[in-house]
Amino acid sequence: MKSLKTMNFNADELIKLALKEDITSEDLSTCAVVDEDVKGSADLICKQDGVICGLGVFARTFELLDERVTVEFFFADGDRVKKGEKIAKVSGPMRAILSGERTALNYLQRMSGIATYTSELAELLKGSKTKLLDTRKTTPNMRIFEKYAVKTGGGYNHRYNLSDGVMLKDNHIGAAGGIKNAVKAAREYCSFVHKIEVEVENLEMCREALEAGADIIMLDNMSAEDMKTAVKMIDGRAQTECSGNVTRDNIRKIIDTGVDFVSSGALTHSAPILDLSLKNLKPAGGK
Repeated sequence: MKSLKTMNFNADELIKLALKEDITSEDLSTCAVVDEDVKGSADLICKQDGVICGLGVFARTFELLDERVTVEFFFADGDRVKKGEKIAKVSGPMRAILSGERTALNYLQRMSGIATYTSELAELLKGSKTKLLDTRKTTPNMRIFEKYAVKTGGGYNHRYNLSDGVMLKDNHIGAAGGIKNAVKAAREYCSFVHKIEVEVENLEMCREALEAGADIIMLDNMSAEDMKTAVKMIDGRAQTECSGNVTRDNIRKIIDTGVDFVSSGALTHSAPILDLSLKNLKPAGGK
């Protein structure tokens, strides 16, 4: 994933949709109590320890409401932050600050939560050859942000979407009439630049995928013992990936199997948010 600074053409439309979801016509509460020309500032405060991520999205949310809003950051994406620390100062028209607060925080808390959880799992794999991958189990319209958060937390991205790579799962294999047929059809249909990954559920399927010439073999929901056997069977003739209910509680067991990659949907679908808050809002020149 590229830096979010280079992805505004993708991110902007998604952020606008989120803002429209929260403001269908106007922010009644804010417009009722704050005049249009009043300016002020507020502090972004961290309420628990973690890895911060999504600062660019946070700032962009306010900018899309009013380009006069500025954000001064005291940390960068990927930094570890602690409870009580001031992460940033938001300044500009108070209406924009108040109206954008919730949407901006939603992005930042979600992305920071994913980066924090990813960092915890990546730490458990340190010293091994196994790399941690995300999946397509992302929140609709949040994939670009959530996969960026995984990379910020020390993980790696699997394919971005269905157009990004070939992965033959159980239903593809069933539709094709078997692993051999599925791999052959994929080779004939796709460009030579695409690798072909095959999902297998047991050692027999693993053998079939290897004989069919799969580039990557995903060992799905297999026992640690069977995964070890599969890795020995493959013997470097294909890359190996482990998947299926991978969490911080069982990821250590996977290291000993020798797989190249471990993918976890939990990175994006089960990571808790990192608690952050916009506080100390005051008019410009106020104390």
